[in-house]
Amino acid sequence: MKKTLLTIALILSATVWGQKTTQKTNNLVLYSYQTFNCDNKGYFDPGKYKKEEIDGVYKLLYQFNTGLFDNHTVFKLSDLDDVRKNKDIYLQQLEKQYQEKKKELYDLKVINLPEWKKLHQETIETFENEYQLKKEDLIAYSDPSTLKKSKFYSTCKPYIDAVSSPDKQKMYAVWKSFAEERSKDNADPKSVIDRFKAQFNDPRKDDYALIQLIGFGYYNCANGSFRPEPDEEGTLYEKFDKVFTKLKQDCDEP
Repeated sequence: MKKTLLTIALILSATVWGQKTTQKTNNLVLYSYQTFNCDNKGYFDPGKYKKEEIDGVYKLLYQFNTGLFDNHTVFKLSDLDDVRKNKDIYLQQLEKQYQEKKKELYDLKVINLPEWKKLHQETIETFENEYQLKKEDLIAYSDPSTLKKSKFYSTCKPYIDAVSSPDKQKMYAVWKSFAEERSKDNADPKSVIDRFKAQFNDPRKDDYALIQLIGFGYYNCANGSFRPEPDEEGTLYEKFDKVFTKLKQDCDEP
């Protein structure tokens, strides 16, 4: 009799546990999202997370991680002429993008964990610095002296002093050194030096110097000064995936 009662108790216990497990699974909420090459269907526990918080983290990882503003990169003289001619238009467009994205970024809700709060703060800082850099860059091609007031002046002083100096020989010397340094990292060092010599002997050599020292020297220096260390191991992306109790991924072939 005792054996029979024990068996019944175990059956009832297993039934109740199964019902709780099923109920818990049924309470999960679907969250569909796209990553770099996958369509994902994640199921999260609404008792642990809010959808708007997951949305916030997703946007930080996949939308606010790069390309926040239009690029007006100056590689050649025609690019330089375009930026000078349309500077005011491009500055207005930049300001519009800044105001629109600033509100969205600042208002994001994120999961209440240190790594996501840190990511949110880092993204805000990068956003503000990138905006400032883009603005300074657009203006500097028409008036290099404005870079003397740059927030990146102390970090990128050699380039700024060179392009803003009334002494053209100083600018040429820094330009020459810059070309020599770049040639060391190039698969064809001679081509870099030859290009410098050709540009130096061109009637618009001052403009070529600005393209190199502002567009590459100053810009890369300033840009590198505020970028957080890249998540090369993909740790944050893995942590985001683990937010979901169940995750189904449909990925393209690499």
